[in-house]
Amino acid sequence: MDAHNALVVFQGKQIRRTWFNDEWYFSVVDVVNALEASTLPKRYWSDLKQKLSEEGFEPYDKIVQLKLTAEDGKLRETDCASTKNTFRIIQSIPSPKAEPFKQWLAQVGYERVEEIQNPELAQKRMKELYRAKGYSDAWIEKRVRGIAIRDELTDEWGKRGVSEGREYAILTAEISKATFGMTPEEYKNFKGLKNENLRDHMNDLEIIFTMLGEASTTKIAKGKNAQGFVENKTASKQGGEVAGIARKELEQRSGEKVTTPENYIENPEARKRLSKKTQ
Repeated sequence: MDAHNALVVFQGKQIRRTWFNDEWYFSVVDVVNALEASTLPKRYWSDLKQKLSEEGFEPYDKIVQLKLTAEDGKLRETDCASTKNTFRIIQSIPSPKAEPFKQWLAQVGYERVEEIQNPELAQKRMKELYRAKGYSDAWIEKRVRGIAIRDELTDEWGKRGVSEGREYAILTAEISKATFGMTPEEYKNFKGLKNENLRDHMNDLEIIFTMLGEASTTKIAKGKNAQGFVENKTASKQGGEVAGIARKELEQRSGEKVTTPENYIENPEARKRLSKKTQ
């Protein structure tokens, strides 16, 4: 899959996808067509919905209509499913071409069981994926540490009555704004990103100050025993301010900006420069 493309290709068939709710959603009709389950994919999908409902999988709860580019070049609402639900739908399609998908799913499930039994395996596989993308070992270590700090923060939010999803996103934006002067969305625009993970395109110092802002927020929330969204929003702003003050001090003393528009997207030279900064 090309993470920067709205299409994936399976055995010569294009499958449209779009980024929604922080994950990829795929056109169900395109998946049916790629598996050659029918010469009339739309009609097949209509019949399959009924079958799925009888099996306990409720399409109207799992499927969302999102605008995708149609053959005429116009955006049209299309039935789409998340990666997880796409695999579930594939399991109900009796097509020989579905077997590779099913085998992959079985392998992923097996690896997930392994990772639950031995969490170090998950971290090892994550590092291998980043190495395959060309990141330096020094950068990877910081990225992994940043994930751990982020997990500690979200665990703390959960304990303190903050709801996942929108409230987490708002608090994260508060930290980022106070740390870098930009919300995550503004930061992505600054770097020329679209659907990519912002933190995967940060250099050494950007990751470090992100960690400082989130670690400071966790510390403040605990120290003040912040409860609920409002109190944790205040703690998030204060945690970000700690990192923001440190960032501005470093910029003043070094004469260089911490934030940079550089990213890893199809930019070998930027990749080299960012990697060298972490070695």
